[in-house]
Order: sequence, then structure tokens, then C-alpha cells
Amino acid sequence: MTARPRHPAPVPPAPGIRLDAPAPGWAIDADVVVVGSGVAGLTAALRCAAAGLSTVVVTKARLDDGSTRWAQGGIAAALGEGDSPEQHLADTLVAGAGLCDEEAVRLLVTEGPGAVRRLIATGAHFDTSPETGEIELTREGGHHRRRIAHAGGDATGAEISRALVEAVRTAGLRTIENALVLDLLTDAAGRTAGISLHVMGEGQHDGVGAVRAPAVVLATGGMGQIFSATTNPAVSTGDGVALALRAGAEVSDLEFVQFHPTVLFLGTGSEGQQPLVSEAVRGEGAHLVDASGTRFMLGQHELAELAPRDIVAKAIMRRMREQGADHMYLDARHFGAEMWEHRFPTILAACRAHGIDPVSEPIPVAPAAHYASGGVRTDSYGRTTVPGLYACGEVACTGVHGANRLASNSLLEGLVFAERIAADIARVGADGADGDGTASGNAPAPVPATAPTVLPLIDPGARARIQRTMSLGAGVLRSAESLAEAARALEAIRAEAEPAPAPTAPAPTTPGPAPAPDTVSGTAKPAVPGVDAWETTNLLCVARVLTAAALEREETRGCHWREDRPDRDDRAWHRHLVIRLAPDRTLVVHRTESTAFPPTSSREHQP
Repeated sequence: MTARPRHPAPVPPAPGIRLDAPAPGWAIDADVVVVGSGVAGLTAALRCAAAGLSTVVVTKARLDDGSTRWAQGGIAAALGEGDSPEQHLADTLVAGAGLCDEEAVRLLVTEGPGAVRRLIATGAHFDTSPETGEIELTREGGHHRRRIAHAGGDATGAEISRALVEAVRTAGLRTIENALVLDLLTDAAGRTAGISLHVMGEGQHDGVGAVRAPAVVLATGGMGQIFSATTNPAVSTGDGVALALRAGAEVSDLEFVQFHPTVLFLGTGSEGQQPLVSEAVRGEGAHLVDASGTRFMLGQHELAELAPRDIVAKAIMRRMREQGADHMYLDARHFGAEMWEHRFPTILAACRAHGIDPVSEPIPVAPAAHYASGGVRTDSYGRTTVPGLYACGEVACTGVHGANRLASNSLLEGLVFAERIAADIARVGADGADGDGTASGNAPAPVPATAPTVLPLIDPGARARIQRTMSLGAGVLRSAESLAEAARALEAIRAEAEPAPAPTAPAPTTPGPAPAPDTVSGTAKPAVPGVDAWETTNLLCVARVLTAAALEREETRGCHWREDRPDRDDRAWHRHLVIRLAPDRTLVVHRTESTAFPPTSSREHQP
């Protein structure tokens, strides 16, 4: 494996920025705390525990309530005859539109088949051929081979979640459910020392507490709830990205939000989590058509309906604009009832619950926010720019997805990089140092290097404003004008939460109308610390970063579509944007010199 090029050491983490929250009233100790209970989080936790590390899993709802269980598509790996990691690599690089980290992708596709087999050994059951007993592999958008493994037809995520949750419970791992992570705890040297969290009135603990640990793994999932319509569950409020930014970590590629092309259209103005119509439906031969029944993907791409998601989403939006329509249709009537019931039972039930029968009529569909290709920047072992803080799954930016995720690579990424994180943590724990002479050992009592900056909380009533602002200004169609307007609206929401200026001596009164009230700063009633306010504050933080990155990237690439900059510009933009939160809470945006990420630390060791 080729080592990454050396760069100057990253900027040290900024002095802590913390949410306004009560001090922890209880604490527990561990070697590792994993935040999140999807495929990435539970895989990391199981591997850490197997290495003999005391491991605690913290999750926002129940163990099986994350994004993983909603995954209708499958998991991609070169498992079939005639397929190879090199072919999987090629398809991933094409989908990533020139911004994939090729080293990271090579790790993914090479280690992926083994990771899937280990998942099967953990207890996950995939659909197999009744004749051969081998895993049945299908195709999805962007794949030139059948390499997608499914479970229960279109319930792959639910099966993976079931198997991992069962394994965690069998192993007796300590879990804290219904807990919202608040902030990273650090010691005087700026190294990770655990997390603070709020348990929402369930289980052994209640209120704000702490898990003290020298290693923290963020596996908190996505941030789809910053948009009005998304396929993401309600828990996907960007908590991990926001926490990492406050802790001084860097994020990257946040402008690349994948909008799934085929989400069940429930009517204009429909908000919240929307039912997904998996790409696997197109993989089995469904056609995208307009109201007249015309297939409009023919001639758009060599793979037609199986083109990468950004291309399909853009084609749908263009057709909608041309025809003044608010949705298109997915026609799979030719499947027949038996195939629908056997291959896609979850989607069939969801459609029928909304009064649509795919067996006899086309399905109305439109794009909706689906997956964040960017996130907290990591190296090939999931290490972030904050010592001791790791990230994997959708919250992370490993460089695998580039400007657009290839279908069904997300579950695989969670598996592969979770295993790599566990290996790194176990190696650090075994020799008591991080590979660069930095002692680790048990977590010391957190001692902040400086007094933390307390972040004013956003009133929960602003949540819908943030979502509407993002859908209008930073959705599938973007422009300098729409993004600038979104940035202004988000800044106004932020300013409302700032403390009002100190009163000054009143000026002499003169006749005339009363002055207009201050509509910029300190006008909103201070938000009370609590789950709704913390989530809304996280949403605003992530929305500001995404908008800043989308405004900065003046080109169209992958799933970032600028109407005012419709062309891809490799000369200026064949590189990444890296963003961090400065101590004064302003955003610092840096453009890399190439597509290669700089290292996240001075450690370049290999196992």
C-alpha cells in the first residue's frame, strides 16, 4: 500500500466550543466509546470488544433505530464470478467524478469481500440462489457487474442491523440508548478524553452525564434532516459533524449531498422522512417515464436508468422543469405481482400504504436528500484531526465517495473502515502510545486547555426555517444567488440567538416615530437547553458549513449542481474543500492543492 504524501502537521484543535448544557451529573469509564448503532458503529464496537477493550455504545434512540435499518439497497462487493476489486474500483472512481481518494477506494474494494464474509459469520443472512446456494447478486446504478448482495429482497439494512444488534447483546456490550451526544471531552493537551451526553429519561442513567475514554468513535450517521424532504430518519440531524467541528476537527466535501432520484412523491410540500424506492428496482429493469409514458433516460447515459445517481437526479429535474411537473414516474408494471411480492415487499407495502399499487400503475417519484458523501475528514484508519477521535460511516469523509457515492458502497464503507478503526485502537491500546510517542493509557480526568466558549442555542422553532432555507437554496438545483440567500437566512437565524448588546445610556428623546426594533442580533428568546434546542443548533451548524462549501465550489461536479456554473472545472476544482470552525465560531475554508487529502496527524505508521 502506498503511503500518503507528507504535509505539514495540521492546525491544532481550537479551544473547546461547547453547547450550552448542564455539567455532567454522572460518569462511567471505558477504553472506547462508540457513538452510533448502525453498521459502522456496531461493527467497530464488536471488533474493539473482541480485542479486549472495554467498550460502551451510545445511541440516540434504540439500538436498531439508525439509518442502516432503512437501507433497501444492498451491500456492494466483488463476490461474483468474473468480478474483481479492480472492476469495483473503476466503477467507484467514475461515480466519484474525479474526487475519490484512490488509495481509500482500493482499501474498500480489496478488503470489502472479506468484511462481508465476516458480517455473514456474525449472523447476517443474505438472499441465496435455491439452485446453487450462492449469494444472489444484482446490479444497481453505476455498476457494470452484478455485485450487490441483498437480504429479504429489499430489507438488507434491517437484516444487517438485526444481526449486529443481536451480536452486541450476546457479547454483553454496555449500551446507553436514548442518548444524545453533546460534546467531546478533551484533556489539557487537546487529546480526546470522552464525551458528554444527555440520556432522555430512559434506562439506567438520566440527564447529562459523561463517558470517559481515550478513544471516541463517531458513527452518528447522516444529516438529511437539514432538508425539508429526506429519506433519512428523524435522528439524522448532523450531531457528529457538529460535535467534531466544535472540537476543532476538520470536515470535507460537505457540499456533495446525494439526492436519491427515486423517492416516493407524496405531494407538493410534503416534509420529513419520505419513503425510498430503491435503486434496485431500476436494477431489475424498471423504467423512468414522464406523464406521457416516454422513457427520458435513453440517450442520456450509456447505462440509461442505471446511470450514477447524480446523472439520474439531474435528468429527472430537467424533465420536470421542461414540462412544469413536480414529479416523474417509475414504471415497473411488467414485473408482475409475484416479483414485486418476492423481490420488493417493503417497497410494495410502502407504496400501497400511500394508495399506489406498483403492480398496476407507475410510481410517482422525485429526488430527495439521501446521503452525505462528505463529513468529518479521516485518514485510512478513521483518525480525524483531533487525537483520539475517530469517525466512520456516513458521518465520515474517508475519500471513498468523492463527489458522488456509488450505489451500495455505503454499507461496505461502514464495515471496512470500522474494522480498520478497531485495529488501530487495539494497536494503540496494546503498546500504550499512538505510534508517534504520544502516551495514551486510560483517560485522564478532562481538563480543558482554556475556558470553553459556550455556544448560544438556537430556538427549536427555527428548525423548519432552516430546512426550508436549505431545500430552496442548497437543494438539487443551486446557484450563487440561491446559496447566498440561504447563507444570509442562516446567518440571521444564528444572529437571533446571540446575546443582546449591553444596554447603553439612553439618548435624549426627540419627537418622532420610535426606532425600528433590532432584527439582527439578540432578538429571539434564549433557547432553553434540551434535546430540541441542541438538535436545532447542530442542524444550523451543519447547514452553514454545507452552504459555505457549495457557494465556494464554483462548478458542477457529481451531486453538486450549480446552475450558474454548469460545467466541471478540473483546472480549478480538481481538489477538496476542508473546513474548520475557528475559536470565534467563524468558518475557515481551505482548498487542497490536489485531490489527495493531507494527513490527519503526524502518524504515518503502518501495522
